[in-house]
Amino acid sequence: MKEIPVSQIKGFKIGHAQDLEHATGCTAILCEQGAWAGVDVRGGSPASRETELLRPVNTVQQINCVMLSGGSAFGLEAGDGAMQFLEEKGFGFDTGFGKVPIVCGASLFDLELVTNKVRPDKAMGYAACVNAYSGQEPAEGNVGAGTGATVGKFHGPSGMMKAGLGIYAAQVGAVQCAAIVAVNALGDIIDYDDKHLMAGLLTEDKSAMADTVKVMYDEIERNRALWGGNTTIGCVITNAKLDKSQCNKLASIAHNGFAQAIRPVHSTADGDTIFLMASGEVEVGVDAVGALVTECMGRAINRAALTAEPAYGLKAARDFC
Repeated sequence: MKEIPVSQIKGFKIGHAQDLEHATGCTAILCEQGAWAGVDVRGGSPASRETELLRPVNTVQQINCVMLSGGSAFGLEAGDGAMQFLEEKGFGFDTGFGKVPIVCGASLFDLELVTNKVRPDKAMGYAACVNAYSGQEPAEGNVGAGTGATVGKFHGPSGMMKAGLGIYAAQVGAVQCAAIVAVNALGDIIDYDDKHLMAGLLTEDKSAMADTVKVMYDEIERNRALWGGNTTIGCVITNAKLDKSQCNKLASIAHNGFAQAIRPVHSTADGDTIFLMASGEVEVGVDAVGALVTECMGRAINRAALTAEPAYGLKAARDFC
């Protein structure tokens, strides 16, 4: 396996738009000609768009965009901007009476950082699509859907750290794969290789990381009301040839990457969601691709910690290493 720039995966374009002042943004992952797709929602508090359409029994076989955004359920409006952009370019599902762009999406909660009155909207979603055509390698960190992302929220906002959006792309033989993920977890980010804490719940004096699982064990007999402002959302893209059923299975397997890089994960207060988009160019062994998507997702989550910058009064991983 070798790491590659995500821009080398043909057929896909990725663009961000953000409002840094108000700590929110969105990320568009476009496949204008259509990608086979699946989704797996594991968290107990999701905010999502068009996930039902991705069930294998339903009619539409390909989608044109996944929109990841902040803003909680309000941020789902960013998908309307992608629909407008794609319609103007003539892409979408042909109904016989016009083409309808198929835009799926998920949103994370970032309303607590600056204001709950400014969220990604249609204009921001459109801008993310425009930026996807810039030809530049997409940025990471405090950008797009990761602009307001935070982690380590078992004690609420008081002990959390800044995270962001991470991207990791790799190639094995002719098979290419990348994960794009905005990490906004209740739990901590864990190094994919040696399992040390990278970012998460801080001690009371904010001088070190506390380890959320240990703190949870200390309070196991206390029925704490969990902070609800969480959710890690991501999308895997690949040039593999897959059908809808296989895409859904691989989206499910990609959650193994969440489990290896976020601890704890999939809580009742997270809305963890992964989409998978496949352009259908290369014949593959599905289980081998499952291993690849898992590693790409785990390493993209680590990138979300490594590239995040301290902001909004919050520390980031770089403050500790």
